Amino acid sequence: MSEIIALAEPNKDGLISLEKAIAVRRSRRKFLPQPLTLEQIGQLCWAAQGQEQGARYRTTPSAGATYPLELFVLTADGLFHYLSAEHALEKLTDKDLRSELTAAAWGQGFVEDAAAMFIFTAEFTRTTNHYGKRGVRYVYMEAGHAAQNIHLQVESLGLGSVAVGAFDDSAVSEVLSLPENLEPVYMVAIGYYRK
Repeated sequence: MSEIIALAEPNKDGLISLEKAIAVRRSRRKFLPQPLTLEQIGQLCWAAQGQEQGARYRTTPSAGATYPLELFVLTADGLFHYLSAEHALEKLTDKDLRSELTAAAWGQGFVEDAAAMFIFTAEFTRTTNHYGKRGVRYVYMEAGHAAQNIHLQVESLGLGSVAVGAFDDSAVSEVLSLPENLEPVYMVAIGYYRK
């Protein structure tokens, strides 16, 4: 099923200041059953891994510009792979896999309740081929940079998010049908939340 969905140009003038987003950022797990818009998903993808047209560099730092991360987005409408150079989503399946992902995340119910799950995966060799064993550390650092961008963008959009680090790597890989060269490293649950 490989359908390409172009995303709207990202907004670069947020509704709140960076300082305000930092001050109000909290982990939120009590999500409402309201989907995100394609514009919101596109804005979040750009915050995490976006590129300017024609530029090589992304919105988050990467050791040696090796960019080991690949971002996947899971919603009720299916599983998508973010194509940063095109600022587009590649639809991989229209099946809602959030229940299966919840099981892979050791039954954390908010994973299924979230409007969207942003899953960072990594191809470690992109970085370790350049930096050796130390490259593993750099990959995890990059995942943290990208996830923090998402958490701050979430606040700017009036949404809630929570980091998910507790999951079975091989089970997540199976749910997402990841190729062998990609490993899940970080997930973020996102949605409207009970205030």
